[in-house]
Amino acid sequence: MKNIYTAILVLVTCSFSSFAQNDELSFPEALKEHLNKYNIVSNNAFANREIQKGQILFDSLVSHHLIGTTFEDYTLKSFEKRKIKLSSFKKPIFILTYASWCIPSKGEIPALNKLAQKYAKDVQFVILFWNKKHEVKQIARKFNHNITVCYAHETYKKDATVVSHLKHTLGFPTSYFLNQDLKVVNIKRGGAQPDNKSTYVKAYTLNYNVFREGLSSLLIEKNISDEQLTTN
Repeated sequence: MKNIYTAILVLVTCSFSSFAQNDELSFPEALKEHLNKYNIVSNNAFANREIQKGQILFDSLVSHHLIGTTFEDYTLKSFEKRKIKLSSFKKPIFILTYASWCIPSKGEIPALNKLAQKYAKDVQFVILFWNKKHEVKQIARKFNHNITVCYAHETYKKDATVVSHLKHTLGFPTSYFLNQDLKVVNIKRGGAQPDNKSTYVKAYTLNYNVFREGLSSLLIEKNISDEQLTTN
């Protein structure tokens, strides 16, 4: 445990960055300033199979350096052949990044569909695949109409910025929770990781609760009571 906290001190500067300080930075600027240091200690932790330490390091990077920063107003391509700027949603946004070869766990997509149906008026749900359009056409159909499914790929010239800032930094699957001003409220790893022996109900519940926990920060900002966060 002592080694874990020592690693965190290496990552975090002597004076912790406050939300107000991060408020002056863009998300890409914060990554440029802190990501290399994080990668060194994080890669070392995972190489030594210190999973808990790696997660603590990720959470520390997010809480001290990324929360409060501002996303660029990326333009995404949806399956409806529309180009969408993040600012056009006019409400908080939940972005979950995927790739076609990174298969969602059991119960993950149904949990997302349920949450998107429940909170569609309050939060914009976006699934962003790091693929060419034809590679994810089939899986995209599994998400309901309350979720905007988008795609981006290195070979698409206009996708270079979003790929550089999101795919090649914190990896995927990653959940980004933004307020309506595109400021980072929270960032988490993807869904739950139920084991293969888990029942569908257990896997669904685990994923639902993981995503709901992340969404709670956005919902609280909109003054939605905790009672509305209970599972139907």
